[in-house]
Amino acid sequence: MSYSAHLQRNHQYSVFFAPRGYRRMAEAGMQIAQQYLSPFDKLIGVVGDAGAGKSMVITGMFPGLELTNDDDGVNLRPLPLLGIDDTGFCTPHTYHIDIRFEMAFTQLHVITDAILEAVRQGKRVVIEHFDLIYPSLGRNANLLIGIGAEILITRPTIFGPEPEDIHKVVYSSIPYRRMTHSAEDLCEYALRKYDLPKYEHADVRHGFILSYTDKPDIDIPALEAEVLEMIRQDIPISYLDDMHIMIGDYKHLCTGPRMHVKSAGEIEGFRLLEQLFVDPITGQHMLVGLVGDTSEQRISDLNRIIMG
Repeated sequence: MSYSAHLQRNHQYSVFFAPRGYRRMAEAGMQIAQQYLSPFDKLIGVVGDAGAGKSMVITGMFPGLELTNDDDGVNLRPLPLLGIDDTGFCTPHTYHIDIRFEMAFTQLHVITDAILEAVRQGKRVVIEHFDLIYPSLGRNANLLIGIGAEILITRPTIFGPEPEDIHKVVYSSIPYRRMTHSAEDLCEYALRKYDLPKYEHADVRHGFILSYTDKPDIDIPALEAEVLEMIRQDIPISYLDDMHIMIGDYKHLCTGPRMHVKSAGEIEGFRLLEQLFVDPITGQHMLVGLVGDTSEQRISDLNRIIMG
């Protein structure tokens, strides 16, 4: 047995941050495929809310795969998976289906039969909203991925996890991800008046990091107060297009525009850590923002592993 096959057989679950932006989500998908996907996996289940980044993770895992749903209203018809018996010898190896989307057009038992037939023929089927089809399928995915505030990668056995277990975890964490992304954009909005060097985005549990190569000159208490005032005013935040949101009347660049609260007042427990932190390895200067109830945590506890 090869090392990679042995690793997959003994894999229980892994956790990644669900990063901000389409590009970083696609890169996370590439990493998942390289580390966890087996050529023999025929059923890939993906669980997560609308806008969580499921399609981008799938695009990263399977470059070139035609997705059958599209947020702009363009979708493949007829659904390729439903015509697998009629397309002859040259059929695709990998099919995609969004169960929530497809249930509006096709009865569940028809979708179930098509998935099982494709797997029987040795095809791979990538299924978004896998938890909705699982009771009808009667079998779990070979690889099950949940996308909430984190990306969970699991290889289920008869002992679990069940798709509903993954659903509960990722859906309960989505509000924190929405609050985090919105608070991050409010900070960026407030930082416009500073003459700052370029920065990179990074992640921390229930928070965000703006990482600078050169030390930025930021009045952190004043910045925090400005963001808290926008939260108090409950400024509306809305999707504009694939690269922008609206913060009130201001058009703001954003690479993850669908993952936000509807207005700033929904952000709970926002605070900025009162000093810049320097990564001793990279030398990066990090501005850290948090949401939710993190007031009693030590810095070293933010990404701690929860045991039990």
